[in-house]
Amino acid sequence: MKNNSQHPKPEDGEKRKLKKPVICYPNETIKIDRWSDYQIARKNLNKIDEIIIPPRDAKCFEVKAGNFFRIESIDGPQVGDLNLFNLGNYDEKFYSGKTRALHGTHLSSKDQMWSSFPYLRPLVTITYDTLDWYGFDQDGGSVHDVIGTRCDPYTKNLLSNDQYHFCCHSNLTRALVKEKKLEQKEAESLVHDVLNVFMCTGFTNDTHQYFMKASPVRPGDYIEFFAELDLLGVLSACPGGDCSAEHSSDTATCYPLKVSVFNSNSNVLKDWESPLISKYNRSHGI
Repeated sequence: MKNNSQHPKPEDGEKRKLKKPVICYPNETIKIDRWSDYQIARKNLNKIDEIIIPPRDAKCFEVKAGNFFRIESIDGPQVGDLNLFNLGNYDEKFYSGKTRALHGTHLSSKDQMWSSFPYLRPLVTITYDTLDWYGFDQDGGSVHDVIGTRCDPYTKNLLSNDQYHFCCHSNLTRALVKEKKLEQKEAESLVHDVLNVFMCTGFTNDTHQYFMKASPVRPGDYIEFFAELDLLGVLSACPGGDCSAEHSSDTATCYPLKVSVFNSNSNVLKDWESPLISKYNRSHGI
């Protein structure tokens, strides 16, 4: 936490600290060429599937490329942990760290969720977000983060010695085992860092530790995605509920989440195609 310095500040220390920051990955060249078409298409949606995610559990869902899906709060404030995969190749999955580097700590409309190396292409584009009004609050918090990993039983055990089986990591693993008939070891190896849907998080101003606070989500709020590829999604309804107190708990009040899948009645995307994988030649200088 960098609060245990053992060395005095050098004479030019303040000068060194006053250097201007530089954005590591300027994203102006990342263009969503069909954004206006996405917005037209989303106004003419037809629901084709609906999945209810029970509290403290996870379920899988599939979305064809060119369709939309929404994650919605239905009964009460609840956060969710989302994993995404290329439906035809589970090795291509959501890359939280690179998405964070490209779009920032929290996602909203017109951001994209990128896939892992060597593919590095958008899995989804976020097309609508009813919580976009929240912005960043006085604590530096915001919603839909890509800075947390997912609550997991290993960290829970490290900090409390508990054997807790309904953390999001376990929920996601269990859903892949039950619904996709994967072996437990394979399923767990596929689970990856998540989009923390509806979760309100940030870093504290003093120690810069990851914090959570009560989610502002209310029934009827949703975040909407356009599927850039054929997708497998896995969503966990976090055992922390709205994460106002703790995120691995059997005592927090938890609610279900709803996933709705839509196609569009509009033909504005009839010539649309999925993005290609990265054009890097993969020689790595060898």
